[in-house]
Amino acid sequence: MSISIPRDKENNFSSDIIAERLRFLEDKTGVEPRHMASYSLAPESTQGNIENFVGVAQVPIGLAGPLLVNGEHARGEFYIPLATAEGTLVASYNRGMRLLREAGGVTVSVVDDAMQRAPVFIFDNAREARDFGAWVRENFQAIATAAESSTSQGKLRNIEQYAAARMLYLRFNFTTGDAAGQNMVGKATFIACEWIKKHYSGFRQYVLSGNMDTDKKHSQLNTLHTRGKRVIAEATIPNHLLQSIMGVSAEQLYKMRALSMVGGTLSGTSNTGAHSANGITAMFIATGQDVANVAESSSAITYADLDQEGNYYISITIPSLICATFGGGTGLATQNECLRILGCEGSGKVLKLAEIIGGTVLAGELSLSSAVLAGDWVSSHDQHGRNR
Repeated sequence: MSISIPRDKENNFSSDIIAERLRFLEDKTGVEPRHMASYSLAPESTQGNIENFVGVAQVPIGLAGPLLVNGEHARGEFYIPLATAEGTLVASYNRGMRLLREAGGVTVSVVDDAMQRAPVFIFDNAREARDFGAWVRENFQAIATAAESSTSQGKLRNIEQYAAARMLYLRFNFTTGDAAGQNMVGKATFIACEWIKKHYSGFRQYVLSGNMDTDKKHSQLNTLHTRGKRVIAEATIPNHLLQSIMGVSAEQLYKMRALSMVGGTLSGTSNTGAHSANGITAMFIATGQDVANVAESSSAITYADLDQEGNYYISITIPSLICATFGGGTGLATQNECLRILGCEGSGKVLKLAEIIGGTVLAGELSLSSAVLAGDWVSSHDQHGRNR
């Protein structure tokens, strides 16, 4: 018979119950959980972020920078905390940041902002579903009022409609302030659907998520319509800087982009760049983001060009960057500290954080692409990485 993990219904974050769980873990596995049980935060501060607390995962944090950002919300130089266990990663991003800094910085823009929940309504036939869609369009304002009654941050921007068979999928698009907002929009959409249920009786049933919000997975719909923040980072790099810092020419990098585009098409990838997931994941862990959102956030569209002087223009569009400066894991001790290092703690800072992440990603794209061309990719891992 299995034995349940020890819990205390009165206070499941007390030192006594944590010690009991650690003894239970050692008894059941034979492993003394010495390292995970060493931490500086107050266990009760993790309530709402974790259940059955036994300790922390100590992921190394390295510092890269300064990254010079020419944003609308992030302006100036920033030192970037990157949490990773991959050797050479911090060094590579640091090199890309040096290149961008000497080229005058990276320009970053947030061009869209939306978070979704997508319920599906089921009818007897397609015509009934079509008629319901017309009713939804006519009653949008009332539906929005119902949805927004549950949140002070969320605002219903629009409702997309997708018909299939006898179903109508409604994709509710919200702005969510400084929160990532998945739970916020889930609750708001539920309240809206219950309001619809009271005022429209022509459907069989509804399901709160019909999977067209594509939560924590990539989709082409998110690439086109945005989930989270749509961030574009761009820079023009003088050819002489690429040669002196990266050991490659602008023309070489430009031609490599053509090869990468063909390879990406053959493989069916959702990312035409090199490795945006690396920088995004490292920053997500450091700043308390929901790391599973990397599934959507790492999708990226890279574009490059040469100007008349032979300088290298590069941009990366991240269509579904889901990040927050408030709520979730952003209040945890280490993560909050990293947000404060970036000047991105609390309300009114999420667009600033999005711009910094976008600039960081572009630095990594430049560095890795150059390393592959210059032959530094393998040698750097041999010297600094896990291959040593």
